[in-house]
Amino acid sequence: MSRILLTGNRSWLRRGLLAAFLVAALCRPALPGGTSQAATTDLNVFFVVDTTTSMVAEDYGTSAPRMDGVRQDIVAIAKELPGARFSLITFDTKAFVRMPLTTDTLALQTMVTVLEPQVTAFAKGSSITAARQVLSERLDAARESHPERPRLVYYLGDGEQTSGKEPERFNLDGSLVAGGAVLGYGTAAGARMKENSGNPGEAADGPYVRDGAGADALSRIDEPRLQAVAGQLGVPYVHRQAGDPVGPMMQEARPGTLERSGDSVESRTELYWLFAAGAFALALPDAAMIIRRYRELPRAASPAPAKAVERGERVP
Repeated sequence: MSRILLTGNRSWLRRGLLAAFLVAALCRPALPGGTSQAATTDLNVFFVVDTTTSMVAEDYGTSAPRMDGVRQDIVAIAKELPGARFSLITFDTKAFVRMPLTTDTLALQTMVTVLEPQVTAFAKGSSITAARQVLSERLDAARESHPERPRLVYYLGDGEQTSGKEPERFNLDGSLVAGGAVLGYGTAAGARMKENSGNPGEAADGPYVRDGAGADALSRIDEPRLQAVAGQLGVPYVHRQAGDPVGPMMQEARPGTLERSGDSVESRTELYWLFAAGAFALALPDAAMIIRRYRELPRAASPAPAKAVERGERVP
C-alpha cells in the first residue's frame, strides 16, 4: 500500500514540475548579454541597377568588371539597413523587377550574385533612365500600401547613354524618394568589355566587344549624366571605387529627416528552451504509459463480410 502511495506521489510531483517548467518556458527567461544597436525598420529600399554591356567594362579595381563593385555595394548597403525591405530593379533595353520588396536579404544576395549583363547580340542601345516608369510604379505602390515607410532609391550604373537620343527625365513626385544615392562605376579612361553570349561557361574566355572599326570598344563613365540623374531623384551622387567603404556614402545618402536609430537594445541569452526540454523529458513517462495502455486494449471483433451475410452463409 505504501509503495502505491509513493508511486502516486511521485507521479503528481512529476506533473507539478512539468506544469512549472511549461509556465517558466512561456515566461521566456534570459540572461543579460550587453547591448546591441536597434535594427532599422520600416524602410523600403529600391536598388536600380544598370545591366547593359558597359557594366562589365574592366576598370573596377585591378581590371575587374564594374558589376563586381555593384554586387559588393548592394550587399554592403543591405547589411547597413537591417530589417528594411529591399527590391531589385534592373534595366538595359527594358526595365524589369527582378525581386519585389522583401526582408529576405539572402534572396537579395542570391539575385545579386547571378546578375549578368544583357546578351551582347540583343543590345540595341539603351537609356540610363530606362527604369523610370517601372521605378515610379513601384514607388507609388509602396507609398499606397505603406505610406508611413520612407522609400530609399540606390541607382547603380556608369551613365553611358547609347540609345542615340537624350535620356528622358525621372519625373517623380518629390515625396516618393526620401533618400538614397546614385552610385557611379568606371573611369574616364575607359576599359574593354567582354561579350556576353548568354552561356555562363563562355563568359570568362569570350571575345571583347568590337567597335565599328574592328578595334576593342571602350566604355567610359559619364559622371555629368549620373549627376543629372541624382538631381532628378533628389539624392547625392557618389563615385565608387574598389575598396571604398560604404559607411561615408551611407551617411551622405540619408537626409536629415531620415536618421538611423542610434538606440541600443539589451542583448539576451534565451533560457526558455532549457525549461521546454525539461518539460518534454518529464512528459515522456506519461506518454509512454498512454501508448502502452493503448496497445493493451482488446481489439474489436472484425465485422462479418457483408456479402456473406447477404447470402445467408454461416460466419465463423
